[in-house]
Amino acid sequence: MSTATQCLQQGPVDAYVAGLNRALRGPRRRKADLMAEARDSLEDATEAYEADGLDRDEAERRAVADFGDLGEIVPGYRAELGLAQSRRTAVLLFLVMIAQPIVWQEGAWAWTQQPDAAMPLLDVVQQAVRVVGTLAIAGAFVALLGTGLGLRYPWLRDRAARATALFALVCAVLVGAMATVMGLFSSELGGSDLAGLGVVGGFVLLPLTLVSYSAQRCLRLA
Repeated sequence: MSTATQCLQQGPVDAYVAGLNRALRGPRRRKADLMAEARDSLEDATEAYEADGLDRDEAERRAVADFGDLGEIVPGYRAELGLAQSRRTAVLLFLVMIAQPIVWQEGAWAWTQQPDAAMPLLDVVQQAVRVVGTLAIAGAFVALLGTGLGLRYPWLRDRAARATALFALVCAVLVGAMATVMGLFSSELGGSDLAGLGVVGGFVLLPLTLVSYSAQRCLRLA
């Protein structure tokens, strides 16, 4: 059966939900919940109109009309998905950053060995990574609170989603750059052994790439 034939056989409610589904992008679970809620609301309205004596097709048309034009309701649904994506981003950032004190424990791993000669630049980077890491953990925790409250306070919803995404991107860039510098100047690497940098890539750069990807998706929805 062709797609066109299937569309013709769809009732107004099915066609409306399908259009809403096509218009939205975002976390699958939250999107599925929103689609289910929309369908349930439309079905309830349809049944109410049928109880008033309307036939099924007309009842569905009335229910769809009451629900609102897609152009009017899609932005609200997109904002909900953006908030869900921002919360996911905040969780990822928090988990990645809370693990960094272990990854960067001084002298414990090959990539955190101190060079024999004093290096002022490395000292600055080490101090900076402590400050940025602490701020990132605290900021991610605040973002978790903000994205949670955003579900109840619409005025906070858009602001929390965009702020979380931008904060996560900045943290990912800064921490990633400092991680690379610290790995390159490790005395254990000696400019030839890439094992330390491989661990840095696996435990720092790759997770931060996932954070950045999630944040970018959030910005597209915000």
